[in-house]
Amino acid sequence: MASRPSNKKPMAQIIPTAEPFFFPASTEAGILLVHGFTGAPKEMRWMGEYLHQQGFTVLGIRLSGHATCPEDMIRSSYTDWLASVEDGYHLLSGVVKSVYVMGLSMGGVLTLTTSAYLPVKGLVVMSTPYALPPDPRLRHIEWISKMIPFMPKGDEEPGSGWFDKQAWKEHVSYPQNPLHAVGELNKLLGLMHAALPQIQKPVLLIHSRDDNYVVKDSLQQIYDHLGTPDKQALWIEGSGHVITRDAQRTIVFKAAADFVHRVEAQ
Repeated sequence: MASRPSNKKPMAQIIPTAEPFFFPASTEAGILLVHGFTGAPKEMRWMGEYLHQQGFTVLGIRLSGHATCPEDMIRSSYTDWLASVEDGYHLLSGVVKSVYVMGLSMGGVLTLTTSAYLPVKGLVVMSTPYALPPDPRLRHIEWISKMIPFMPKGDEEPGSGWFDKQAWKEHVSYPQNPLHAVGELNKLLGLMHAALPQIQKPVLLIHSRDDNYVVKDSLQQIYDHLGTPDKQALWIEGSGHVITRDAQRTIVFKAAADFVHRVEAQ
C-alpha cells in the first residue's frame, strides 16, 4: 500500500538573506558575482546593488553546497563549483552582450580558472589566495576528513579581522571549514595555476593589506603569473578579508565599476 504524502510543509533550504540575486538593466554589459569559500551570495549583494545602480545587469550566484548547511558542502566538489559559475555565465550571456566576472576569495579562484575557457570580457579578482598556507596535513586531507569532518577556521576570535563590526554581525557563512572541501579547494588552486598564463583578458586584482586570512604574497603571485598584459593591482587598507562587506567596500565597488567602464570603452 502506498504511503500517504506528508502534510508537513517543506522548509526552505537556503539561509534567509543568503539567496542568489538578479538585477536586470538595459546596458549591454553584465556582471557575474561569485562569493567565497563557505560564504554566500549575501557577501556580494551590496556590490551587486552598487553595480546595478551604475547601469549594469548583475547576477549573483550561489555556489553548490553553500548557504544551506555545512553537510551540503561536504558532498560538493570543485567541479560542482566550477559548474555553478558556468551556469551563471550562460544564464547571464543570454541577456547581455559582454560578461564580466568578479569573484571574492575562492570566488576569485573560480573566476580566474573559468576565464581561461569561457569568453568573458574582463575579470575583477578580490582577496584571492594563490595557495593555501603550508600544512603537511593537506597531503592526507581526504583520509583525515573521513574521521574529522570539520575544523575551526582559525585561532582568532570570530570577527576579529573585521573593521565594520555591524557588517560582521550580519555576515552569513559556515562557522567551520569542511575538511573535504578544503581538499577540493586545494585541487582547484592547482587548476588556477595552470590557467593563469592562458588568461588574456583584462584583470583587476584587489586585496587588503589587513587581510590576515590569505597567504600574504597571493596578489603578487597571481599578478606575476597572469598571461595578460592588461593587468592592474589595487591595494586597500582598513578592511579584512571580506572586502565586499567590510569598511572600505565603496572603494572596491567604485574600482570595479571604473574597470568595466574602461574595458567597455576600448
